[in-house]
Amino acid sequence: MTMNATLVLVPGLMCDHTVWDAMRTHMGPAGLGAVVPDHGRAHSLTQMAEQILQRYPGPLNVAGHSMGGRVAMEMWRLAPERVQRLALLDTGFAACPPGEAGQAEADKRYALLATAQQSGVQAMARVWVQGMVHPQRLSDTALLDEIVGMFARRDAAHFEAQIQALLARPDATTVLQRVPGRVWLVCGAQDIWSPPAQHEAMAALLAQSTLEVIEEAGHMAPMERPQDVAQALLRWLQTPAMV
Repeated sequence: MTMNATLVLVPGLMCDHTVWDAMRTHMGPAGLGAVVPDHGRAHSLTQMAEQILQRYPGPLNVAGHSMGGRVAMEMWRLAPERVQRLALLDTGFAACPPGEAGQAEADKRYALLATAQQSGVQAMARVWVQGMVHPQRLSDTALLDEIVGMFARRDAAHFEAQIQALLARPDATTVLQRVPGRVWLVCGAQDIWSPPAQHEAMAALLAQSTLEVIEEAGHMAPMERPQDVAQALLRWLQTPAMV
């Protein structure tokens, strides 16, 4: 492992360091030395990627979760000479689809935004979280409260900016096709938003990849199964650097 590279753990939509906190405790020194950027009210994936690249100079090992995975791919596109390793967790690569499918996605996202604006982010999060975790964890009040509390630290303006970023997301097919080294793909077996099949499609585009499916986990795999995800990322950090 190249010790002078900063480990950057990129959070997803409305998320912060909480996504990674439990997992980092299982990673030992590597986890303790990691940084977790804040997207603020950036309204494009490119802006988010540029912010991180500016904030953390030098070589980087980049792992991104959910929307953060898309940001991680954008970081590699912008600065491939700086990204030594790339890990993508519970994420996707396709652009927002055209026509009715794309409109349906936008409608769902803006309906959640309307709830956040009218009733508060916490009320929205209580609805939104239902699809995020393994069905058996829906009765885990400690986990759900932690997720909802994380979202509630953001406001509706953050949510609106990040929704705009996701709806305008670029197709990352050509990015994945150009990555020269081994990319680590990690996802929850029961992730209904970014399922294993979506990660298999990413693996098919990559020159080299390892796919690790985390059993009994949904979209929030780093919080649901932190020890398993930590072990996956420790294996990733042992792979040869791409640059």
